Amino acid sequence: MKDNAPPAGPAQPTAVAAAPALTSAVPNTGPAAGGNTVILTGSGFTGITAVRFGANPALGYTVNSSTQITAVAPAGSGAVAVTVTAPGGTSNAVTYTYAVVPVLTSVSPSGGPASGGTTVVLTGTDLGGATAVRFGSTAATSYTVNSPTQITAVAPAGSGAVPVTVTTPGGTSNAVIYTYVGTPVLSLLSPAQGPTDAGSGVTLSGTGLTTTTAVHFGAASAAFTVLSDTAIAALAPAGTPGPVPVNVTTPGGTSNSLTYTRLAPPVI
Repeated sequence: MKDNAPPAGPAQPTAVAAAPALTSAVPNTGPAAGGNTVILTGSGFTGITAVRFGANPALGYTVNSSTQITAVAPAGSGAVAVTVTAPGGTSNAVTYTYAVVPVLTSVSPSGGPASGGTTVVLTGTDLGGATAVRFGSTAATSYTVNSPTQITAVAPAGSGAVPVTVTTPGGTSNAVIYTYVGTPVLSLLSPAQGPTDAGSGVTLSGTGLTTTTAVHFGAASAAFTVLSDTAIAALAPAGTPGPVPVNVTTPGGTSNSLTYTRLAPPVI
């Protein structure tokens, strides 16, 4: 019996899926501990079988579309190549950098008025890329990253002693203490008068005097010793006869003024 089946045609080539392509990872940096959510953008993401950050698989990933994947970064260090794998192969790499946790070593000055507004310099390491500076739970009024080791910030209003921290993509730093100081108050000068020449001893009484940085008799600075939060021993500077205002300055501001009178020497 004759076989009437048509002859077989040439074999058809099997389609080969193209490898996926990556164009970006956002954000492209995160903490060394991992856990950062990263959006991968590109093409050919159908059938993805793996997402890797360097040699480590992502902690988890979701294929949102053929052009987008949401992945959770694993722990790591340094700059690593992020790739995705599909049946068509492994993509090109985009770079993801693990940032270290910043460290603060000092804040200068370490105190200021409760009303805020003091410019402070924060010193430490790995401060570059700071995303927040906080005084306690309150954000700094403003801040400028001068270098990886220094930030200039403006203190917000506050009270008491508060922890100052810096946050970067690597995490939140340790804390350094900044103290809000109330404005000093003067209540008594003893004695309230003296000679026009220098060196007469005067005791200033009041409150909030512990952190005094200056004592003025009019425009003249006086030598002084802080005895307690309520008392200062000062040496009146020389001056012309007559009354002069006396005040003290602390990181909390300048006090009210009391009057000290210089007496003219007697004339014979």
